[in-house]
Amino acid sequence: MTVTGDDKAQTTSADGSREASETQEDLETREATVQAIRDHHRKLGRTMADHALTIGRAVDQLSSPSARQATLVAFCREDVLPHAIAEERTLYAAGARLMETALLVRAMTGEHTALGNLVDAVEQARTPGEIAGAAAALDAMFQSHLEKENDILLPALVDAGVDLGALLAGMHEILGESGHTHGSEQHGSAQGRARGHGGCSCTCGGGHDAADAGDASVEVVEGELDVRRLAHVQRHEEIFATFRALRPREAFVLVNDHDPKPLYYQFAARHPGEFDWGYVESGPDVWRVRIGRL
Repeated sequence: MTVTGDDKAQTTSADGSREASETQEDLETREATVQAIRDHHRKLGRTMADHALTIGRAVDQLSSPSARQATLVAFCREDVLPHAIAEERTLYAAGARLMETALLVRAMTGEHTALGNLVDAVEQARTPGEIAGAAAALDAMFQSHLEKENDILLPALVDAGVDLGALLAGMHEILGESGHTHGSEQHGSAQGRARGHGGCSCTCGGGHDAADAGDASVEVVEGELDVRRLAHVQRHEEIFATFRALRPREAFVLVNDHDPKPLYYQFAARHPGEFDWGYVESGPDVWRVRIGRL
């Protein structure tokens, strides 16, 4: 007997209740995987937009955008382009085998080449106007590209029955470093457990343990805000409060016990074009990041 997707969700057999349960679990896992991909896309898109906006504002204020230019190029070479390569090997390879998405995948693969060329253009730009123009063009193409992936390619792959969870197992370039987002209800899902984060509900990017319990407070000392002795749930509140207290062109150095990269995404969402971010020390035990108000 052949059953449709709807029939399968309601059909019982010798182990009928187990079949229904497995079908629901498959659905939840698929939805969690799609959401993880879109969450990572949103983080990449926000970061790209923040860099382009900050460069444009620096030019408007007759300031040099060269520092953020270098940061944008590094972000693209370390995050965006590896993400594109990983997509071509997984999502695009699956889409190329489907009649409905083969032409779309071909066009979007071409866009990856165009994005790489635009990154080169940003890196090679010399005048403030050239830098701002190249950054704006890169941002516009990237946002459009992400929209097509989210709204056309991913739904088509799901409709075709592609097992995204199996296809992307362990692919942090596509699923992101954490696989969970602040305020998300997915932390107990199969997707979250598979990535080893249990019930964590923040975007700190580090491990949580019993040492995080208790109340504490910190303040800027000699230009540094050391949050290592704070509970993880308190750290972001203290960091953003310290940033809000800054006057234009003031900065502090955040001291942390893990890479605070997920925090950058929150800054890009809350304060686009208003902050500067630069690593002073990058592990393995201590991370120092200079965070300034533009």
